[in-house]
Amino acid sequence: MTTTHPSAYPAAKTDRAFSLRKVLLTIGVIFVVVFSLAPILWQVLTSIKVNADIAAIPNVYFPRQFTLQHYIEIFNRRPFLNYMLNSFFVAATSTLLCLALGTPAAYALARLRVPGERFILALVLIVTLFPYILLFIGLLEIVRATGLANNYLALIIPYTAINIPLTILVMRSFFQQLPRDLEDSAKVDGYNTWQMLVQILLPLTTPALVTTGILAFIAAWNEFIFALTFITRESMKTIPVAVAQISGTAVFEIPYGALAAATVVGTLPLVILVLLFQRRIVQGLTAGAVKG
Repeated sequence: MTTTHPSAYPAAKTDRAFSLRKVLLTIGVIFVVVFSLAPILWQVLTSIKVNADIAAIPNVYFPRQFTLQHYIEIFNRRPFLNYMLNSFFVAATSTLLCLALGTPAAYALARLRVPGERFILALVLIVTLFPYILLFIGLLEIVRATGLANNYLALIIPYTAINIPLTILVMRSFFQQLPRDLEDSAKVDGYNTWQMLVQILLPLTTPALVTTGILAFIAAWNEFIFALTFITRESMKTIPVAVAQISGTAVFEIPYGALAAATVVGTLPLVILVLLFQRRIVQGLTAGAVKG
């Protein structure tokens, strides 16, 4: 006759509790993913539906017929490729300026003895939290006074100024984590501060540069109010403005298919950018939480 050791029961209960926790965690992850991707999936499906399915009541969630007519329509009716190039130029230029100006400032605040360092950091943090829409009236007056209307500088300069504080805060935290022995060794080898920053420290902070750069790029790419007001020339408009101004053939017609297609086209470059630098972004986001 065999007997079961009493210690086996707690182990079985632990296994069941662990399995239940794992199932609940999996369900929670699936729910979050579906909830986050549902609007994107809805836009993609709408962009490939025929107009009859889009206007059908009740809603047709999955198209019965597929079409690319909406994508062809937005490129035939308006120069969407030109809008994308405009957005890319403005976003890329402002991002490079943010990194070029913000990185040396972050290093100075992290390593050098700057008078009033705490006050400067507090000011940078306040600017980061400040809603930039409140700057709109002042910037509008500056653009009028300087004649920068319909000039890409009217977008590049504000985007750079808005994103520099974030660049400084993120890069400063990374510079503080680097061992000072690297800088001491570089000084012994005859490197000056600029050479040490460019040739030694920046390669070590590549994940932070990529993460900060992508955040600045996305913010500049998606900005709408400044681009709508400061740029009125059709050939210079950016993607968010072009998408917002899509209209139907009739006064009260809302071209849902064309709007969905334009949204997908405008979002696709950002998705590709994030996928290309996914590993660097994860490194940049997690490196600040772990030292050593």
